[in-house]
Amino acid sequence: METEHTFTIKQTADTIGISEDTIRYYEKIELLPRADRKDNGHRIYRQEDINTIRLITCMKKTGMRLEEMKPFLGVSADADPAEYPELVELLRNHRDNIVGQIASLQQVVDFIDIKLEEGRYRRDCSNESQDGGSKKIMREPKLKPVSPIEMSYFSASAKATR
Repeated sequence: METEHTFTIKQTADTIGISEDTIRYYEKIELLPRADRKDNGHRIYRQEDINTIRLITCMKKTGMRLEEMKPFLGVSADADPAEYPELVELLRNHRDNIVGQIASLQQVVDFIDIKLEEGRYRRDCSNESQDGGSKKIMREPKLKPVSPIEMSYFSASAKATR
């Protein structure tokens, strides 16, 4: 019988790229279940715990507040999204917000590109050029590929509908 591989809090933090204090905090606010402990009282983590912390980190990068994550973390990674329509709607709204932020940031990037090309830096970053005409340059945002761990949050049937 093969024993399950476990990790110390230091190994877990190093693997994910966050601090040990952050992991302890996630446990304290109940984003993570309390870690199992060795006989000496040291925390031990399993691969499932590491995957959950990675999901928290990913969701945090999107601007989602820690409190907003709790309902998502209570759902099994292989759950059918159809069973959780309210969570799907929350995630869609969050996504729409992020897409809006990307579009807004792209306008700023476009403005900076124009200023660098023109060599003049004193106009604002509105969509209006100085002659009153509309000058809008929008590029399709480049989307970062989603990792298998991030994709594993929903079942294969959900991935097929993306």
